[in-house]
Amino acid sequence: MPVSSVREQPLKTVPVSATSHEGQGVGVVHLVAEFWPYARTGGLAEAVRGIAGFQAASNVPTAVFMPLYRVVREAFPDITPLTDAFTVRIGDREEKTRLFQAPGRRGEPRVLFIDHPGYFDRDGIYGTGGADYPDNAERFSFFSMAVLRVLPELAMPPAVLHAHDWHTALAPVYLRTVFAGEPYYDQLATVLSVHNAGFQGHFPPESLAEVGLPKRLFQWQLMEWYGRVNWLKGGLVFSESATTVSPTHAHELRTPAGGFGLHQTFISLGDRFSGILNGIDVSIWDPETDSDIVARFSADDLSGKARCKAAVQQAYGLTQSPRTPLFGMTARLVAQKGIDLLLEDDYLLQNDAQFVFLGAGEERYERALSEIAARAPERIAVDTAFTEHKEHVLLAGADILLMPSLYEPCGLTQMRAQRYGALPVARRVGGLADTIDDQLTGFLFDEYSTAELDLAVQRALLVYEDEEAWPEHQREAMGRDFGWERSAQRYLKLYRRILAARASAG
Repeated sequence: MPVSSVREQPLKTVPVSATSHEGQGVGVVHLVAEFWPYARTGGLAEAVRGIAGFQAASNVPTAVFMPLYRVVREAFPDITPLTDAFTVRIGDREEKTRLFQAPGRRGEPRVLFIDHPGYFDRDGIYGTGGADYPDNAERFSFFSMAVLRVLPELAMPPAVLHAHDWHTALAPVYLRTVFAGEPYYDQLATVLSVHNAGFQGHFPPESLAEVGLPKRLFQWQLMEWYGRVNWLKGGLVFSESATTVSPTHAHELRTPAGGFGLHQTFISLGDRFSGILNGIDVSIWDPETDSDIVARFSADDLSGKARCKAAVQQAYGLTQSPRTPLFGMTARLVAQKGIDLLLEDDYLLQNDAQFVFLGAGEERYERALSEIAARAPERIAVDTAFTEHKEHVLLAGADILLMPSLYEPCGLTQMRAQRYGALPVARRVGGLADTIDDQLTGFLFDEYSTAELDLAVQRALLVYEDEEAWPEHQREAMGRDFGWERSAQRYLKLYRRILAARASAG
């Protein structure tokens, strides 16, 4: 293989830890389009950072591959080349690339970057101006193929290749077609995690040849989907196992209403498909130690939260009123997040409450929310300049979190909010159903309608008015364990099972 000048020791497989069950060695290689803190557009980057970080901290040899985007080059100048240029062949085209790496940190995953300025040195990750790049099939097929080409230099079997979402779904397809029969690759086991099945990677039939795959894959049992090539479907079919990010969402994906047109594929996977709940980094999202907020607080001493609320009201020009309920929403302003419910019939203007919206998204939603805020600036604020610092500040100060999502595979914000004593009002979908106890740590509703949302809001306000009951609900929410440990153990058990199956088949 034409790779040279690898200056680091290979990623070796070592025993996982003394507390693991069989004591088998497991190495895991994550392929992902975005990874926190290097590039992030939503929950994908944070979720993969969470599981990969916990695995590395638990002595599981862990590597993460992602593209070397312009935003990464500009923000992280300490990333350095790891290899000389080498050639990646896909179908009839050959492309040059190099492998870069981030500085190594003990107890953290090894982060590696595939370099190709023509594909990745651009303003956006997936596109600009609300439109995808027209060559995304070329860009992300190249990324997956480049990782597979360089992998033998870095990871020794037994190892698990863990792909995430449609951008990397071709990796398991390549592994079982282009690389089939090659001893190194035949030992690898594959997992595909579906973080958001609303995005699947649909391309025209002729794209199969362009990404180096045989035409025989264009059949309904494999990659054909309503006359198009579907990358996510292909990844599901060719992986040893598939997961999604919450048990409830795993059920939803098997239904016509919730499967985004792939419910039959999810059903056909049988016990190869499961839901493993995401977690959050509880060391970062901890109001007792958070340096981003004006006053720290805990379940035992909530007094600092009142100061945090006053700081949010002051920062956004809201009326300084300790007992006026403050709703926060930190999310991408897109249809999935339920913005339409909040805009219907000027709903926000009908409640005697304050609202702060933090996040950017579709121009129509940014404009509509800003227009409503302009009509009641003492009660409503919109901030489209999202930063993580602002999210910490808002969750620490908010009384109630809004998550009226159309669908929500897992969600992370509702977990963070509960840690900070901000009780969610959320729709009973996906991970929201799995992480919020209705009428105890939050308030859930079922039907996607403003009327149902309002009933949940009124239930929340009724409890909020009881100054003795509300702190008890806050303490209950703040005591919930949303860390990665249990989920990480489930992934480890899954890895061992599919590695054993590969060994038996091999």
